[in-house]
Amino acid sequence: MSRVYNFSAGPAVLPEPVLQQAASEMLEWQDAGMSVMEMSHRGKSFVSIAAEAEQDLRDLLKVPDNYKVLFLQGGATGQFAAAPMNLLRGGDRVDYINTGSWSVKAIKEARKYAHVNVAWGADQDTPMHIGPQSEWQLDPAASYLHYCPNETISGVEFHWVPEVGDVPLVADMSSTLLSRPIDVSKFGVIYAGAQKNIGPAGVTVVIVRKDLLDRAPSNTPSMLHYKTQADAASMYNTPPTFALYLAGLVFQWLKEQGGLEGMQKINERKAKKLYDYIDASDFYRNPVREKDRSLMNVPFVLADDSLDKQFLEESEQAGLLNLKGHRSVGGMRASIYNAVPEAAIDALIEFMDDFARKNG
Repeated sequence: MSRVYNFSAGPAVLPEPVLQQAASEMLEWQDAGMSVMEMSHRGKSFVSIAAEAEQDLRDLLKVPDNYKVLFLQGGATGQFAAAPMNLLRGGDRVDYINTGSWSVKAIKEARKYAHVNVAWGADQDTPMHIGPQSEWQLDPAASYLHYCPNETISGVEFHWVPEVGDVPLVADMSSTLLSRPIDVSKFGVIYAGAQKNIGPAGVTVVIVRKDLLDRAPSNTPSMLHYKTQADAASMYNTPPTFALYLAGLVFQWLKEQGGLEGMQKINERKAKKLYDYIDASDFYRNPVREKDRSLMNVPFVLADDSLDKQFLEESEQAGLLNLKGHRSVGGMRASIYNAVPEAAIDALIEFMDDFARKNG
């Protein structure tokens, strides 16, 4: 068997040791006599799997005791609606920061429930930088401030946390959670689709401060109500059991890598190597302002975009897959999440260098 180097933005590459362990436990988990996929989600075996996964995630992120950790469904897209439903507190005004495509989608959904003040980036679909907070036009009546710390499509990332005082800070961390340490206490709600650094698609992690749990109106759908889900230990309905089990294995693997501090060092080294190569080249270019570049998603364009198709065909033949940029921005994109090995970066740079020599 020959595994390729997978630069997919999501569903993304999973750590090989996790896949190997899951394969070894496919027919029978420990001595349960059955696969995790066949277990009752309320049975002793699966309850222990879920509890261990939650504790490992709390350990990795150093989640304070006054926060609930939920494993839900619906992806980050479901949380685009859940956030305003749960956090408006009887108000009708919210602040959003627009740093790219996922911000735009969150804004569009929030407008179904509230008056959205786009405090920065209102006239840009895909900004290639992040405006300083001094430029933001915040609404003093806003019930919360929402932002996306890492825009998967454009490769723009916050390397700082907005200061919002007593206003709850809500973050879509789908492409950045678990890539480096964060201070959870600065946020009211953190949510993330799993299919980047957490596990396979199907699980959505929501970390919510307890005082924000019960602010939703009575007509909020139970599946989207944070308190309902918290009271049911994320099992108001049948959870995605196998996906949650795999996420738990990823959490264990992360601990073995030195936790998030260890992963940050690895991720910074990988990203620097690729950005340094791109910056030194006159054949490739990264469009994002240097201080706002993502550690996880590295977009780049060729000097001659008529070579894009050839680049993708030849890179795939070389075992470098999913390098095509999102249709909304074009070009190329290498997503280099936690499980992408450093050898993949080396192989990509070698291919890029060879392609540039032949076609430059």
